[in-house]
Amino acid sequence: MTENKPVPENDNVPEESLTKEQLEAAADALLDGDTGEDDFEMDTYEELATENADLKDRVLRAMAETENLRKRAEREKAEATLYAATNFARDLLSVSDSMAKALEMMPDDARKTADEATRNLIEGIELTRRELLNSFQKHGIAEVDPMDEKFDPHYHQAMFEVPGSDKPNGTVVQVVQTGFKIGERILRPALVGVAKQAAPAEEEKGKKK
Repeated sequence: MTENKPVPENDNVPEESLTKEQLEAAADALLDGDTGEDDFEMDTYEELATENADLKDRVLRAMAETENLRKRAEREKAEATLYAATNFARDLLSVSDSMAKALEMMPDDARKTADEATRNLIEGIELTRRELLNSFQKHGIAEVDPMDEKFDPHYHQAMFEVPGSDKPNGTVVQVVQTGFKIGERILRPALVGVAKQAAPAEEEKGKKK
């Protein structure tokens, strides 16, 4: 008579079974769809957002640099156009000066008594100089006549001082020769005389005398 061996209920049962709590947690995770992918997707989104912000910053910087280069090129082009005639204009200043001196040599009284030919000559010189100055102005060249202005070493050259003037110290009270500038550059400084007030001690000394 053979012995009947007990048959196990399930050969597939693992040696270590999951606890009830573990099974419930796994079920909840499946129902909620929480497989750890959300954390991965969030990390990926943050990385992409950081890269996007970095790329945007680089693009903005590149655009700003391009705009600065464009403005610089336009400025240099404008300056090159404006200052191209600097040497030529400087040479023409002597022509303007010669005309001005010729007109100064003929005062108003002399003009009134001059004959018609002389008056016509003077009018021709005046017209020519006026046209020359108009041409200067069209090319950004302006005359500097600083009479009664504060002395500025960038635009004026002091030739002498004028004591006893009723103007404040450093005021231009006499213009020997007008200056010229092109744009913001000086072609020739104006030659001037400036006022010089006596020092208080000198004034008191003069009063005592």
